[in-house]
Amino acid sequence: MYHYYYDGPDGTHDACPATQAAEEPIRDLPAGPAPEPVPEPPEGRRPRKGRSERGAVAVLLGLTLVLGGLAVALAIQSKPLDISAMAPEEGNVENTQTISVDLELQRYPNGDGTTLTLMDRPETAPLSFQEIYQQVSPSVVSITALLPMGSSQGTGVVMTADGYIITNAHVIEGAFRADVSLEDGRSFEAKLVGSDETTDLAVLKVEADDLTPAVFGDSDQMVVGDTVVAIGNPMGEQLRGTMTDGILSAINRDMEVDGNTMTLLQTTAALNTGNSGGALVNDQGQVIGITNMKLISNVSDNTLEGLGFAIPTTTVKPVVDALIADGVVTGRPTLGVTVRAMYDFEQEEYGVDQGLLVVSITAGSGADGKLEAGDVLLTANGADLHTIDDLMAVRDELQAGDSIDFQVRRGEDTLTVAVELMEQYQLEG
Repeated sequence: MYHYYYDGPDGTHDACPATQAAEEPIRDLPAGPAPEPVPEPPEGRRPRKGRSERGAVAVLLGLTLVLGGLAVALAIQSKPLDISAMAPEEGNVENTQTISVDLELQRYPNGDGTTLTLMDRPETAPLSFQEIYQQVSPSVVSITALLPMGSSQGTGVVMTADGYIITNAHVIEGAFRADVSLEDGRSFEAKLVGSDETTDLAVLKVEADDLTPAVFGDSDQMVVGDTVVAIGNPMGEQLRGTMTDGILSAINRDMEVDGNTMTLLQTTAALNTGNSGGALVNDQGQVIGITNMKLISNVSDNTLEGLGFAIPTTTVKPVVDALIADGVVTGRPTLGVTVRAMYDFEQEEYGVDQGLLVVSITAGSGADGKLEAGDVLLTANGADLHTIDDLMAVRDELQAGDSIDFQVRRGEDTLTVAVELMEQYQLEG
C-alpha cells in the first residue's frame, strides 16, 4: 500500500489511500471524497494482490505526490466573518459595531470572448537558453494567495496583455485575496475568473493593459526527448524567476490525483515547491505546459529526481476558454459516490458474485439520501457491474440531469434506486 500526499494551502497534508482490491484499484468517481482505507480481511482470508500492486509496491512504497504551491502557515491573522468592536463599557450593545469580511476572492465578470490561442511550432533553429529566458521570463509572474490562516505562494503565466493570468487551482484554493507581482516590480490585486479542481487550472485577472503575454504552443507537437525549460518561483519570492532545463521524458502520462485522472507531460526539468502554475517551455520559447506537481519519496534513503509534471496546453486551452466564458467547466456528469471493487470474501458475505461496494457519498449529490455506505451496486441501467470501469462506461454515455437505475444489495434486501447525475462543478462549490 502506498499513499499520495498533497500539500494543502494551509501547510497541512491530505492523504488519499491508493490500495488494490480484487484486481481493481480504488478510484473515486469525480467529485467523490477520498476513500477510507480498505479494512483488513479476517485472519486466514487474505485477498489476492492486484496485478499492478504486485509489480509496483517495491518501487512505489513511500512514493509521495507533491503539489507545488508553497504554503506559509500563520503568516497573517485569521479573518473571521464578523468582527465586533465593543465600547469600553462592558455590555453597552448600543456601541457595538459589526464589520463583514469577505473570505472569498472577488470575481471578475465572465464572457468577454477572450480565448487562448495555441501556435504551431516554428520550423526554425532552436533558441539558446538565454534567448528563451529573455523572451519568456517577463510573462511569468509571482502569485501570493492570502488564506484565513496563512498564505500560499506560487507562479502564474500571463495569457493576455490586458491581464488574464493562468495558474494552478491549488495555488489559490481557499484564498480571499491574490496578489500578482511582475518581473518589473509592479504588483496588482487579482480577481478570480474561474477555477477547476479536476484539471488543477485557474484563471485570474488584473487591471492592466501593458503586460507581456506568453506565446502558447501546441503540446501535441512535442515528442519524448524534446528539450524543455521550466520557469517559475521555487520556494516563493526568494528564488523567483528561476529557470531549469531538461527534456520531455514522457507524454500522455496518466496520474491519478484525489480520484481524478490527469493526463500530463513528464519532464526532467527540476520543479520545486512554489513552481506551481509556472511555464514549461519548448526550445522555440513557446509555453507548452503549466507545471503543477512533482514526485518525491518519503523514504529517507530513496531519493527521486527528475520526476516533474505539467498540464499540456491541449488540456489548458479548452479549460481556460470555458473558465473565461462561464467561470466553470460544464459537461462532466457525476454521481457523487466513491466505490471500490469487492474482495472475494466480501462477495461471499453479501451473497453476490458481482458488484461494487459504496465507500462514501458526497453531500448534496444525487446519491445523497438514495445510496448508503456499505451498499453493493449490482447493476447500472441493466448492465452488470464487476469493475469500476463498468460503471464509468454507463455514466459516460449520459449527461447531467439523466438518471442511472441501480440494483442495490443493502443488507439482505435487494432494491432498485434511481440516482440523478449532477454537473461536477456544482459539487465542487
